[in-house]
Amino acid sequence: MEFILFLSKLDKEILNLLMKANYIVEENKIECLLNKEIKGLHNLKENKIIICTENAKRKTNYRSKKQSPNKDNFKTERAIRKALRHEATHAIQKCNNNKTVGDIKNLEAKLHQSKRRSLDFSTSNFSGTYAKELEAYILEDKPKKVKNMIRKYCL
Repeated sequence: MEFILFLSKLDKEILNLLMKANYIVEENKIECLLNKEIKGLHNLKENKIIICTENAKRKTNYRSKKQSPNKDNFKTERAIRKALRHEATHAIQKCNNNKTVGDIKNLEAKLHQSKRRSLDFSTSNFSGTYAKELEAYILEDKPKKVKNMIRKYCL
């Protein structure tokens, strides 16, 4: 799986914990081709997370080392890491009887404008509730918290 190359040590720990919690993590499945805007998704029924590496690379203008040896692909790294954490948050919510795990009342004010657009996209195009999507967008920037919450709720 190519997306693993973009993960930090902490994100690899999150991935390992997800697999320990009986999650299947796949990459670039048909769902990614059907919606080229998504970088990841969570299949609630099948305990499956799909990372859309090719979509993330396209959306972040990824360039291979051969094409541009000095080009830093930090945007692609960041997009894939956030996608994994976002979908891991949905796994945590599933482990918590399909509910948010934190108090989300004051979270909306902390959400960056670009994430508000993503939140609107997610809630209008997918089956997630506003509260669960909001929590996932907040936690995608908090890998330590995601890791600890997988341990707490799923293992």
